[in-house]
Amino acid sequence: MSRETIRLDKWLWHARFVKTRSLAVKLVSGPGFRVNSVPVSKPAVKVGADDVLSFSLGARVVVVRVLDCGTRRGPAPEAQSLYEDLSPPPPPKDLSRPVPVAGGRPDKRDRRRFAASAPDRLD
Repeated sequence: MSRETIRLDKWLWHARFVKTRSLAVKLVSGPGFRVNSVPVSKPAVKVGADDVLSFSLGARVVVVRVLDCGTRRGPAPEAQSLYEDLSPPPPPKDLSRPVPVAGGRPDKRDRRRFAASAPDRLD
């Protein structure tokens, strides 16, 4: 009895890790994509249930176990049922430094906070 498999790029698209299949191809072809700890670079690699995928999306490392192949790119809850997330938790944010707010120049109060959190120039 053979197990059900699907192309890796198609599965990434079904599971909503990427918006298009062409982006899935670029993700798989780039460095650092692994299936069951084996580096892969071809999007036509077949994956099925119980395969473990590890790759980087932006600044975070994603590790997932494939639970099902799926038949379509459905809504998000359906996509999330295709995998189990095994990723390590993200590191805690550094709350000691203020973060600039997007959308314009800092005001006088923000500039004072930034100056207070910056190390002294003479140190």
